[in-house]
Amino acid sequence: MIDTGDAAPDFTVPLANGDVETFTLSEHLNETPIVLAFFPAAFTDTCTSEMRSFRDRIGEFEAIGATVYGISVDLPYTLNEFRRQNDLPFGLLSDERRELIDAYGVASSFQPTEIRVARRAVFVVDGDGTVTYRWLAETPKGEPDYDAVREAAAETAGTTT
Repeated sequence: MIDTGDAAPDFTVPLANGDVETFTLSEHLNETPIVLAFFPAAFTDTCTSEMRSFRDRIGEFEAIGATVYGISVDLPYTLNEFRRQNDLPFGLLSDERRELIDAYGVASSFQPTEIRVARRAVFVVDGDGTVTYRWLAETPKGEPDYDAVREAAAETAGTTT
């Protein structure tokens, strides 16, 4: 599992940002700190609450120069609809091949079908591609401490909160 101080695994996946584009982490390190917020599935209660919480606090992240991306195994077209319905001002990354949940060590099985989804997790990545913060949900309904995520991103950016 990826931990603080590790190199963030590079990846290329579809980006749902109203359109569908290609996103490669290493090509976006100039947007750092980057907040990668893994969530199990669009249109579920806790995931919607989490992404709306990031939406409602996006100004705090933008004020310190941080860029937020949500990540799930949903198809990019589903993620675009999820973005639209929830007025999310940040891009969502589609891990439809489940490569990121494996690379970052956050794969979880959704019972009873054993469908592999993301465990709720947040990573902050700096301009060198190093993970400076990691949070993993202890329960399926657990949400991150948004203040702690913002503080970690601010510290990574070299700003004060």
